[in-house]
Amino acid sequence: MANSIDFAALYASENGRLRRKLARMIGDPVMAADLVHDVFLRLWKRDQGVDGSAAAYLTRSAHNAAIDYIRSERIRVSFVTGTVPEQHATGVPLPSASVEARDDLRRIDEVIRQLPERTRHVFLLYRVHGHTYAEIAGALDIAIGSVEKHLTRALRQIRSALDDR
Repeated sequence: MANSIDFAALYASENGRLRRKLARMIGDPVMAADLVHDVFLRLWKRDQGVDGSAAAYLTRSAHNAAIDYIRSERIRVSFVTGTVPEQHATGVPLPSASVEARDDLRRIDEVIRQLPERTRHVFLLYRVHGHTYAEIAGALDIAIGSVEKHLTRALRQIRSALDDR
C-alpha cells in the first residue's frame, strides 16, 4: 500500500463500486461519496498494509462506515423529533423580564456577598467553579457534612431573598 500508484489504481477501481453500494444502503449518494472518501483516507493513513485482499478490506470498512452513519442518523432524528419547538429557539424576552432578571441577579449577588466567609467560599467553589463536595471538603479541611450544611445555608438565604421580592 506504500506505493501511491497502487493506491491510485485501487481508488480508481473500487471507488465507484463502493459509492454505489453505500448509496443503496443509506439512500444518499453525496453522503455515500463522503463515507467512501473517509474509508480510503483511513486506508491511506495506515502505516501497515492490508492483510488479504484490499478490495475486501475496503468493502468491509465501507459497510461498517455506512452502518455507523445509519445508527448516528437514527439517534440524531430521534433526538430532533423528541424535542418541542420551544426547545429549538428562545423567544425574545420582554423588557420587564430582562429588568426582573437583572434585579434578581443583583439580589443574589448581594446575598452571596453577605454570606459568612466560609459559607460564601463553599458556595462559590461548588456553584461557580464546579468542585465536588469531596474536593471542597479536602481543600477547606472540613467534613463533607459541613460542605452540605454551608451549601444548604447559602441556598436557603438566596431562595429567601428571591421569595421576598
